[in-house]
Amino acid sequence: MIRLGEMQIAFLNDGTTHVDAGGVFGLVPRALFKHFVMPDEENLVPMPMTCLLVRAHGKIVVIETGLGDKLDEKARANWRLQVREGEGLVRSLARHGVKPEEVDLVINTHLHADHCAGNTTFKPDFSGVVPTFPNAEYVVQRREYEDAMHPNERTRGTYYAVNFQPLVESGQMRLLDGDTEIIRGIHGIIARGHTPAMMVIRLESAGEQALFVSDLASYSIHFERLGWMTAYDVEPLQTLESKRFWQRWALETGALLIFPHDPTLIAGRYRMVNGKARIVPEITAYD
Repeated sequence: MIRLGEMQIAFLNDGTTHVDAGGVFGLVPRALFKHFVMPDEENLVPMPMTCLLVRAHGKIVVIETGLGDKLDEKARANWRLQVREGEGLVRSLARHGVKPEEVDLVINTHLHADHCAGNTTFKPDFSGVVPTFPNAEYVVQRREYEDAMHPNERTRGTYYAVNFQPLVESGQMRLLDGDTEIIRGIHGIIARGHTPAMMVIRLESAGEQALFVSDLASYSIHFERLGWMTAYDVEPLQTLESKRFWQRWALETGALLIFPHDPTLIAGRYRMVNGKARIVPEITAYD
């Protein structure tokens, strides 16, 4: 756990998926990306699911909920999901003394399954789902929800209504219309590209800043290199321009950058090193 001004931030892992390197690196040749992460014999690379616990202004906030506990064996195998002892969002929260019913706010940067499936969990008799965090307000962008509810052939494989539609129907999920200060010091800002309405989350307190970049940069190397982006991005040229903006911001502010899927670097700062802008590692292990 770290302090950001008056905020406390803990870094939690909901487990690690293993996906084809072609998805993570898109058009980047293997000869280049292998210097940063070497695929295994099946061309798979690890993608942990980083979630955040933020304590701010007397509120308990969770940012992202990972894949959760609704996957059947086939889905777990497809994701090549590994959840080690002590991992998983709810178990990780428990280590920090937080029960699901104590969470006040859940923020989904977007509605891809690996970022929001933990929003809901099965009822004991498997007759339906209930909120994992029964007393929390959930938030996501309205455009993201609309896209998720009307997927196309490209996007339908990652949008599953069971992860969010019941929350909207019950009124527990609030839909945001553009950039929003969700609570004091926690801003949801659209960073178009990965999806048209994905948010990055800017945290600020007592003059200090951090940015959860979400899939603007799944790995830290994606943030460093404008032309490196995933094959999952719906609008890759928008991703490039969004990164250009946030690169400038990160250099100017010195803010801590938090990455969603990097297997070796959870957070760092974008700084000039020997005349080149680089991510300088700061946090490499989960709480």
